[in-house]
Amino acid sequence: MFTIEQIKEAHSKVKSGEDFPNYIQDLIILGVKGYDTYVHDGSTVYYGLNNYTAAAEEKYAEIKVADFPNKELFIENLVKHQHGETDYMTFCNHCAQAGIAKWRVDIVEMTCTYFDKSENEILIEKIPV
Repeated sequence: MFTIEQIKEAHSKVKSGEDFPNYIQDLIILGVKGYDTYVHDGSTVYYGLNNYTAAAEEKYAEIKVADFPNKELFIENLVKHQHGETDYMTFCNHCAQAGIAKWRVDIVEMTCTYFDKSENEILIEKIPV
């Protein structure tokens, strides 16, 4: 089974959204099937086979997530991030401003789904491989 240290090692190679597809490939090798990242503090729960989970504690001081989603603003900032124009912390702040409370990466389905505070799906995208 994978460890948080192994995941941190893979994540250390990510400098912007452009690096995300390679990060996913590293997680596949480790046996990660998916994960949920919580925008308010950066904590993440990783899922593997046989209900295995590993949790990473908060990564940064708590940020307030807007109560209502702004999908257009979110997509605008997401595109910037995917083109390498913003770093991870900036992306997290942009998510919070646009009302994105968490994202779920499903490595089996190769999707990333963004949710608001009420667990409504705001955007589902295919992960490029």
